[in-house]
Amino acid sequence: MTVHHPFSYKLGIFTFTGFGIAVLLAFAIAQVISQRELQRRGYDPEPIGDLVFAAVIGGLLGAKIYYVILVHDITTLWSRGGFVFWGGLIGGIIAVFAVIHRKQLNAWRISDVAGIGIAAAYSIGRTGCWAVGDDYGRPWMSRFAVSFPEGAPPSTAANLAGFHSAIPAGVSPSTVLSVYPTQLLEVTLGFMMFLVLWRLRDHKHAEGWLLGVYMVLAGVERFAVEFLRAKDDRFFGTFTMAQLLAILFIVAGVIVMRMRNDVRGSARGIYAVA
Repeated sequence: MTVHHPFSYKLGIFTFTGFGIAVLLAFAIAQVISQRELQRRGYDPEPIGDLVFAAVIGGLLGAKIYYVILVHDITTLWSRGGFVFWGGLIGGIIAVFAVIHRKQLNAWRISDVAGIGIAAAYSIGRTGCWAVGDDYGRPWMSRFAVSFPEGAPPSTAANLAGFHSAIPAGVSPSTVLSVYPTQLLEVTLGFMMFLVLWRLRDHKHAEGWLLGVYMVLAGVERFAVEFLRAKDDRFFGTFTMAQLLAILFIVAGVIVMRMRNDVRGSARGIYAVA
């Protein structure tokens, strides 16, 4: 079993948490990948900077609002912690498409390259959850399990019981238990999603198809990992609200893939089809 300790870096009066650093790197990587891929296809990459800025604002707001809704506590709106991926993704998408509409950009073209960047950003961003000891899984007795005595919150028997996890009999509420390190699983699966999308860059399709692929992969990943997560929002047996959103994401992704599939017969390449 591994004992986890949160990562932070202090510079003068400023303290940088592992989560903050990971989020910053995630958006930066998403911008670089999206710009270079757009440029590789022969288009101007300049608008990506404005879109990433919109994604940062919309993503942070969406992630925080979603958390407030989940915990039913408006005061958490002002806390440093408490950000949920699905809320951030939805908020980011809304903000980005608002800018796309205002600047009259090609939404399918942008979304085709954005899917690749989002997958890479997701993998990096999840390292932030690991760094602060957040989003861990259910109790697990294994040499690969991890305990979070300083997690957010600590993986004590009391906290895990609050997440409706099965606790071994006779364990004190203050005992720190080992759990599934689901953050590392999500980092790995996120990177695998990125590799798949990167491999499919030159697949014959209409612009926007890769976004559909990302949506399907992200939905499947989230649906599967949720079974191992320690969460208190299970509403139908073992299913969580995130899994409901994951199913909707998969369905939407399949629809996008069918809409933006190859339309040029045996021709090769990526096509800007309206």
